[in-house]
Order: sequence, then structure tokens, then C-alpha cells
Amino acid sequence: MPELRYDPIRQRWTIISIERGRRPHEYVTEKEEVKKVDSCPFDYGNEQRTPPEIYAISDQPRQPNTPGWKVRVVPNKYPALRIEGELKREGVGLFDVVSGIGAHEVIIETPDHNREMSDRTPEEIALVLKAYKERLLDLRKDTRFRYILVFKNHGKDAGASLSHPHSQLIATPIFPPVVKAELVSAREHYLRKERCIFCDIIKQELTLRDRIVWESDKYVLWEPFASSFPFETWLFPKYHSHDFALLPDEELYDLAVALKEMLVRIKALLNDPPYNMVLHTAPPPHPRPGHADYWETLEFDFHWHIELIPRITKIAGFEWGSGLHINPTPPEEAAKYLREVEI
Repeated sequence: MPELRYDPIRQRWTIISIERGRRPHEYVTEKEEVKKVDSCPFDYGNEQRTPPEIYAISDQPRQPNTPGWKVRVVPNKYPALRIEGELKREGVGLFDVVSGIGAHEVIIETPDHNREMSDRTPEEIALVLKAYKERLLDLRKDTRFRYILVFKNHGKDAGASLSHPHSQLIATPIFPPVVKAELVSAREHYLRKERCIFCDIIKQELTLRDRIVWESDKYVLWEPFASSFPFETWLFPKYHSHDFALLPDEELYDLAVALKEMLVRIKALLNDPPYNMVLHTAPPPHPRPGHADYWETLEFDFHWHIELIPRITKIAGFEWGSGLHINPTPPEEAAKYLREVEI
């Protein structure tokens, strides 16, 4: 029988449509044809075709905007928000307007045009994670920004306009609604119980084990109880940690191992599907006028994590009209398939 399940973190319901139950092979579509690109702006030797680099990782000393890099960060050529200008907030009748101030950057993950993150070594993935971390630490110094979201779109159906492996980040002068819901839930839970809601869920999931996909000493992968999408997978540190940007460099390798495990299992089971991956971490803890206690418990109540959503189903009229998602694969079954997939 179908179930409606409530997610206390995102504060929303999902219909788990057991009677529509679908197996992994029923989601597999024809693999996206990779068109040969004669000249990609993200390839070696084309550094002058991107905006000037902001940050880069290389083994040897090099001049900016030249070959020899392993990871490179540049401003997005067509930014959603612009970093230049004054931040203004005003009302327009019953509406609110905030000037489009922010940052929009591209993290070029590798010089290799055809080597996705799932194909790389943990050492190589750790370099990308270091770039995430360094850009978060730098951008959070700007008091105009309320939140910085790091995300990756893999495949055309997930919104990737270029096939060269890359991630992006966007800093916004407001709190994105999804992130705000998580922050509010975490704070309310802590104020009631003096415990982290994420730590409570991790402990429960590790005890029940029905939705656990993989775990190491430090990290765990699982399918959320009220997954909005089939094979939606979350990666969490087992220990309490509110801020990804404070992760020591020497611990990035362990995270890279866990991230590769997640990507490889999804790729093998679903034939390399398009996906969206997002990093939810603590916001810049800037003081806010009128909210003296705003970040008083953030260190204790929030828990950074990575969410991955394979884009293997469509959002239709019911989902748009109701805000309820229909998931035809129960997370317990999804976890079982991902645990047992041959890698």
C-alpha cells in the first residue's frame, strides 16, 4: 500500500508509491551521446577563453591562466548574479526586491575532457574538494552574502551546458528556501532537545540499517526515509561537523573515498544517469541586525552533508501543483540495490 512519509529536516511530505514500484533497469535510458568537441574552453591551452582564473591547484609553479593546472576556478562567463555593485533591499508594494549581487563561479575539476568525477582517484577528487573549501572560505568574507551553494550538474538533462567535468557555486544575498528549511529545522530541534537532528537520524539509520548503502569509519551513505526521488542518496560525516569549510585538508581524502563510492554505485546501477549533486554546509556566520542570537547554536545544531539526485523521473503537474513528490522506488529497495550493485 502507498505511504505518505514526512521529512522533518526539509519539512515536506513524499508519496512512496509502492504499487508503482520500479526496478533500476526500468529507469535506464539510452546513454547520452557525447559529442566530440574540437575546442572546449575548459581544456588545456584554452585558458584565455575563460574569464581570468580566481584560484588554481597545480604541482608546479605556473603563471595564471596557463596550462599546468589540476583544478581551476573561474567566474562564470554568464553569471546568474554579479559580484560588483551595492546590495540594496527595498519593497515594491507588497513585493520585495533585492539587487542581484552575488558570485557565480565554475570549478573546472580536471584538464581531462572525458574523465568524470566517478572515474578519478580519491586523490584527484580530494583536490576538487579542496577547491570547494578554499572558495567557501574566501567568499564568506563578503558580508553581502547570506549563503554559498556548491553544486554539480552532470548530464544535459541535469542542466549541464558543457560536458567537460565541472562544478559550480553561487553566493546569494538571501537564504535559499531549501537551505533555510534545513537550518530552521536543525535549530528548532536543538532548542527543544539540545541535540543535532542530523546526528539523531544518523544514529537511528545506523541502528535500523534498512536504508544504509555504505559506510566507513567516518562517513555514511543512505537513502532518506522520505526520499523525494528514486535513488536519492545522502552522504554524511558520522561525527558531528557543522561546517564543511572547516574540514582539515588531511581529512579530504576520506571524504573523497566516500564520494567516489556514491558516484560509482549510482553510475553502475543506473547506467551513468544525469544527476544533480549539492553541498549543504553552514552559512557565513555574519552578525545580523535585530538577530543577535541568530547563529548562537549553529555550531551544535547543523551538520554538513552532500545530496545527490539522479534525474531519472520527471516532475509533472501533481508535483508542481501540490508540492508533493511521488517516489516509485521505496528508499529501502533503492538502498538494497545500491548495496548489492557490482562495481
